[in-house]
Amino acid sequence: MVGTSGACLLRITDSSMNRLNCFESVEGRDEWYTPWGGPPDVRSLAVGQSGELYVNVHVGGILRSNDQGQSWQQIIDVDADVHEVRTVPDYPELVLAATAQGLAISQDRGNSWSFDRANLHATYARAVVVCKESILMSASTGPRTNQAAIYRCLLNQPGTFEKCEQGLPEWFSDNINTGTLVTSGNLVAFGTSKGQIFLSNNAGLTWQQIAAGLAPILCLSLSQ
Repeated sequence: MVGTSGACLLRITDSSMNRLNCFESVEGRDEWYTPWGGPPDVRSLAVGQSGELYVNVHVGGILRSNDQGQSWQQIIDVDADVHEVRTVPDYPELVLAATAQGLAISQDRGNSWSFDRANLHATYARAVVVCKESILMSASTGPRTNQAAIYRCLLNQPGTFEKCEQGLPEWFSDNINTGTLVTSGNLVAFGTSKGQIFLSNNAGLTWQQIAAGLAPILCLSLSQ
């Protein structure tokens, strides 16, 4: 699956590429928007352990399909302003989302949600990952911020967010964006709009800068 600008979905196989027209006629689509008046986009995608698909539209919430994309259901309020949706391999019922209202958590595959924003300096979140038994999330004061940071909390203990500080600046002058906070095993890395890359080898407890002076980081991949 590939998400596009204009909030469309493409299904790519070995032999073909097809546009999912059913996604473009989903109920509630006419309520999707962007604050600047442009068309909404597909911002992130995730796959659950039973094959369910989660598509995050900005701004349009999260849609879920239980039948390989043949039909779709809106599962979170559009105005939650979701920026990234994540599933967790070892927790098949768990779905996480970085939103403008903090961390959205569902324990039932998106049927119901709660929001965790305790201890955050501000609630605007752009990126979220799970590393071992920890959740890491970016948070800032808004889309045009000069106070962005990375936070860490225990996966099974909501309300335990702590700001990641050791090895990091006090604040970042721009958002740590969707697609730039990634994990593999105990490793976590993120990139910035200033061309920096920071790496942690202990699930976010401590960090070191491993690159600087690059072009703005728009997407990052990490493997061991």
